[in-house]
Amino acid sequence: MSTAKSALQRRTGDSVVPAHPPTAQITLEEWEVRAPLSDLALRSVAAVQAASEQPPLPLKSSIADTDASRPSTPNLRHPAKLGSRPPTPLPAATRALASHALDPKQPIQTPQQFYDWFAQIDRSVTHSQEAHFRAHVAMVAGHLDTTGMLLERIDEVEQEVDGMLDGWRSVEQSGRNIKDACERLLQERDELLELTDEINARLEYFQELEHATRVLNNPGESLVLQTDFLYMVERIDICIEYLKDHRYYKEAEVYLLRFQQCMTRAMTLIKMFFLASMRALATDVSKRLSEKDVSATAQMHLLYTRFRSVTPQLAPLLGELERRAAAHPEELSALLSECHSAYFSVRKSLLVGRLTEEIRGLDPTRTELVELTNAGCTYLKQLCTDEFLLFREFFDSGEEQLYAYLESLCDYLYDDLRPRILHETRLTTLCEVCTVLQALTVLDVTELPDEPPDEPSDDTEHSKPNGIGKLHISRLLQMVLQDAQTRLFFKAQAVIQTDIRNYIPKQEDLAYPDKLIEVRRPESQFDIKEKEAVSRLFQLSSLDRKGSWYPTLQKTVWVLSQLHDYVKPAIFEDIAQEAIGLCRQSLISSSSILSQRNASAGALDGELFLVRHLLILKEVANTLAVAGKDNQSRTVLGDMSVPDTVTSILSKTTALLPEALFTSLGMPRGHERIRDTKHDIDQDLKRACQNVISLCSKPLCEPLREWVDRVRAFNASRSVSSHPNQPKPLLTEQAWATQSVAEELHGKFVEACERDLRISVTRLRLYLEDNRTVSILLTHVKEAIVDGYMTYRDTVWNMYAGTLKRTVYSEESLKQSLNVICDS
Repeated sequence: MSTAKSALQRRTGDSVVPAHPPTAQITLEEWEVRAPLSDLALRSVAAVQAASEQPPLPLKSSIADTDASRPSTPNLRHPAKLGSRPPTPLPAATRALASHALDPKQPIQTPQQFYDWFAQIDRSVTHSQEAHFRAHVAMVAGHLDTTGMLLERIDEVEQEVDGMLDGWRSVEQSGRNIKDACERLLQERDELLELTDEINARLEYFQELEHATRVLNNPGESLVLQTDFLYMVERIDICIEYLKDHRYYKEAEVYLLRFQQCMTRAMTLIKMFFLASMRALATDVSKRLSEKDVSATAQMHLLYTRFRSVTPQLAPLLGELERRAAAHPEELSALLSECHSAYFSVRKSLLVGRLTEEIRGLDPTRTELVELTNAGCTYLKQLCTDEFLLFREFFDSGEEQLYAYLESLCDYLYDDLRPRILHETRLTTLCEVCTVLQALTVLDVTELPDEPPDEPSDDTEHSKPNGIGKLHISRLLQMVLQDAQTRLFFKAQAVIQTDIRNYIPKQEDLAYPDKLIEVRRPESQFDIKEKEAVSRLFQLSSLDRKGSWYPTLQKTVWVLSQLHDYVKPAIFEDIAQEAIGLCRQSLISSSSILSQRNASAGALDGELFLVRHLLILKEVANTLAVAGKDNQSRTVLGDMSVPDTVTSILSKTTALLPEALFTSLGMPRGHERIRDTKHDIDQDLKRACQNVISLCSKPLCEPLREWVDRVRAFNASRSVSSHPNQPKPLLTEQAWATQSVAEELHGKFVEACERDLRISVTRLRLYLEDNRTVSILLTHVKEAIVDGYMTYRDTVWNMYAGTLKRTVYSEESLKQSLNVICDS
C-alpha cells in the first residue's frame, strides 16, 4: 500500500511539477495507434476490468468468517442433539479441522476465563466487521501498485517513444542528407557526362582529320566519284570553319593548317578529274567531227549533247569547288580559274573551225552591209546563247570569263564587219545597221528558257542554284554598235555641214506661196503612205505637209530622226543643237532672199515663210528636248498641235511678241532659263511676227499717218510764226487739207482694208494653216490698224465743222468692219 501511495504521489508530483516540458496531449485513439497492446496484455486488462466490476465480499460475509467470528447458538452449534438421530461421528481429523480458533482451548471455568474468551470473541467480531474495509484497502493498494507499475511502464514507454522519435528524426535527417548527397552525386555525374559529351563533340572535329587523310590517300582518279568523298569534303569545310572560330584551342592552328591542306588536295583532285574528263571528251568529239559527211544535227549532238551527258557527273563536283572557292578565294580561286580556262579552251578548239566556216559562207566582202550584220549577228546570238546555256550546265560562276570567251568568238565576225561599217558612206545604211543591232539588243534574253522538268530526285544534297541568271547580248554587240554609232555621228555631221550649212537654194526651193498651193492638191494614196514612212518621229498633226518645207528643214528633221534612236542622249543633244542652229540661219537667209524678189508681196511672203518654218523648228526643238529639261521617253511631235506649240512659245519665251499679245492671250510670261538655240529661235520668231504685223497694218495706215503728221506740222508752224501781225492761214484752206481730201483718205483706207487686208489674211491662212495661230496674229494686226486709224479720226473729228463725224468710223464700228473682213 505504501508502494502504491508513493507511486501515486510520484505520478501526482510529476503532473504538478513536470520534470520535462509539457508535451502535446494525445487522444486515446492516437495512443492505441502508436502503442498497440499484445493479446496477452489485452486479456490481462480484460481480467482486471472484470475483477473491478465484481469486487469480493468482505470477510464477514463469508461462511468461514461467520463461523469463526460469531458464536453460534448452542442449538445450532450442536444440531445433532435436536434430532432423533445422533450425528454420524466425524473422524478425528475432521473434528480437529472443524474446531474454531475462538473456541476456548480449555474449558471455561472461571469468570475471568469467560471475560477473556468474551473479549477475544468481541475483538474477533470487531475484526470481522472491519474485514471488508481492510480487503477494500488491500484491493485499492493492489490497484495503486498496479497503477504505479503502469505509470512506470508508461514512463518507460514514453522514454522509448521519445527515443524512437529522436531516432526517427535522426534517421529522417540522415536520409535527407543521404538524398542530398545522392542528388549531388547524380548532378556531378550528369555534369561529367555532359563534359564528356562536349569533349567528344569537340574531339570529333580533330578526329575528322584522320578520316579525311585516309580517304584522300586512296589511289585512283575515280576517288572523287565515291559516295563519301563529297561528304568528307563537307566535313572538312565544317571543321575549318569550326577551328577558325576556336583558334584558342590547343593545337587548333596546326589542325586548321592540315584541314586546309586536305581541302586544297580534295579540290585539286576535282580539278584534275575535270581536266582529264574535258580532254578525253574533246579528243573523242574532235575525232568524230573530223570524219566526213557529218551532218549539222550530228555536229550539234557532238558539240552540245555529248557535253551535257557528263554534267550529272561533273556539275556537283564543280559546284563544290565553286562554293569553296567563294569561301576561300586565296587558296582555291586559282583552281577554279584553271577549270574555266580548260573549259573555254576545249570549247573554242571545237568551235573555231565551224565558226569560221559559217562566216565564210556569209561572204563578208560582197554581201550587203545590213544583210551581213543581220545574218552574222543573228548567228552569233544563237551561238552565244547555246554556249551560255551549256556553260550554265557546268558552272555557276565565272560570268566575266564567260563574256570574255563569247566576245572572242564574236571577234571572228567583227574583224570582217567593223571595216565595212567604218567605211560606209550612206547614212541610211548606217541607220539600218544600228536598227539591226538595237533590235537584237532589245530582243535580249530576258529570261533563260525553261529547262525540261526532270524526274524528282531524292538526292538534293548536291543540287546547286543558278547564279548566272540571263545572257546579255547587248554586252557582246556593244562594240559593233558603238562603231556604227560613231560612224553614224560623223556622217551626220558631214550631212549637216553639206546639206544645211552650205546649202545653196534652188529656184524651186523658194517658190512660195506656189509651193504651198501645190501641196494642197489631193495626193494619191501611194504618195501619202510613202511620205508617212519617211520619218515617223516628226509627224505633225497640223503641219503634216512636209513637201512644203524648206529643204534644209527637211534635211534637219530627217537627220535628227535618223540619229534619234541610235546615239547617246548627250551626243544627240549636241548634234541636234548644232543642226537646229544651222537650220535657223539657213531659214533666215532664205527668207531674206524671198523678201527681195518682190518689194510688196515678197516681203510678206518672206516673213510668213520665216514664221512658218520657225514654228516648225520650235516644235522640233521642244520635242527633242534640246534644252535638256525633259529626259523622259521621246514622244512623237504629232501629239502636239501648232496652237499648242504657239502657246508653249508664248509661255516660255520672255520676248517673243509685244506685251499686248501676252495680255490678249491671258498668258503669264515665262521666266525659265532657256538654252541659246531655243532663245535664238524665240528672238527670230519675235522679229518675224512683228514684221508680219507691220507689213499687214502699215500699208493701210501709212497714208493716214502721213496726213496726220502733216497736219500736226502745219499747226506747229502756225504757233511759232515769225510774223505775228500777218494773218495766219487756215488749215482747211490748204489744198491738201480740204474736206474732200480727208474724205478721199477715208475712202482709200476702206478700199485698202477690203483689198489688201483680205489678201494678207489669205496669205496668213495659206502659210500658217491653223485658224488659232492666224487669229493670234490677226488680233494684233487689227489692233495696229485701229490705233493708226484712231489717230486720224481724232484729228478730223473737230475739223470741217464736224461734218465728217458721220463719215469716219468709230472705234467699235472699225473693229466690227475689220472682224468681218478677217473672218470672211
